[in-house]
Amino acid sequence: MPAPHRARLSPEERRAQLIAAGVNFLADHTLDELSMDVLAQRAGVSRPLLFHYFDTKQGMHLAVVTMARDSLLLASEPRPDLPPRERVRDTLLRIAQFVQQHHGTFHSLVRGVASGDPAVRRVVDESRELNAQRLLDAFTELGTPDSPALRIALRAWVAFTEETLVSLVIDRDTAPERVVRFLESTLDGVVAATDDLSL
Repeated sequence: MPAPHRARLSPEERRAQLIAAGVNFLADHTLDELSMDVLAQRAGVSRPLLFHYFDTKQGMHLAVVTMARDSLLLASEPRPDLPPRERVRDTLLRIAQFVQQHHGTFHSLVRGVASGDPAVRRVVDESRELNAQRLLDAFTELGTPDSPALRIALRAWVAFTEETLVSLVIDRDTAPERVVRFLESTLDGVVAATDDLSL
């Protein structure tokens, strides 16, 4: 009996498959450990094929980090049907749950690219800017005046949140609900402190 015919992947599907294999690698390893040879072995393809889809190791890293970032942003997309306060809480909880389920990927994103390629760092920074903007939208909706001080505080709080998630959810296995309560308290304090800073 002949073997079943396997559908041939389009170039876009093959590239997405290779990137997904790279993201899965981040579950247990750092980005720096992901070489062309390693990805070729994990994906079951030849090294020259990888260079067909990614010109360089840096290009492959950029594609992998972009998919990992987009997965996190999609998983934590704010729910527009919720009031702003509940929307922030719900978003934080879904981020904490994502980190709990994909701790290796999150750790690689926030720690593993600190000294990496500038283009890769830009991808991560873009997610931080978007998360800060999501918070800004919620707080201005609640009546907090938009100001340079508020924007600076929210961007700094996003970085603080990343460190908190690594330290509490990943390193100490703290329940996401407890982490979110802590983060909400610090967020309120940071926003309140901007009232005393005129910029």
